[in-house]
Amino acid sequence: MVGGGRRGLALAEALGAEGHAFRIASRGGARRAEIEAVGGECVDADPDVVGTLRYALDNVTILLWLLGNVDVEPLHGSRWKMMLERTIDSTVRGVVYERGTDAGAALTRQMAEYNGIPFDLIDAGADPWLPAARAAIDGLLRA
Repeated sequence: MVGGGRRGLALAEALGAEGHAFRIASRGGARRAEIEAVGGECVDADPDVVGTLRYALDNVTILLWLLGNVDVEPLHGSRWKMMLERTIDSTVRGVVYERGTDAGAALTRQMAEYNGIPFDLIDAGADPWLPAARAAIDGLLRA
C-alpha cells in the first residue's frame, strides 16, 4: 500500500483481521509504530523516489496506490507510470488506483490493459471510502 493515511490504516486493519498480510510504504519509517500496531509490515519508501518502492513489491498480489488526496502531478503521472512499469516483472496481479487525476486514471487503464493486469479505480472522495476500497480489492482477488 502506498499512501492512504488514516483511511489506509483502517483498511489495513480490516484486511489484517481477515488474515491478509500487508505492507505499507512510509517515508523514513515515520509511521512504523502505527503500521505495526495494526499488524502490517512497514517499508521505508517514498513514492517520489520509485526505486525505493521496488522491493516493496516482493510477494505482493495487489498494489494499492492510494494517493488520490495528494495534489502532486508526478504521483499521478510520471512516478505512477514508472511504478506500473515495475509491476510487470513482479508478483503483482492487480492494481487499485485511487483517482487523483483523470490523466492518472487513464494512465492506469492504459498500462494495466496493455500489460494484462486487472485493475480498479476508486475515488478519494468515495463515501464511504472503506467499503469502496474493500470492494476493489475483493474484486481483484476474485479475478
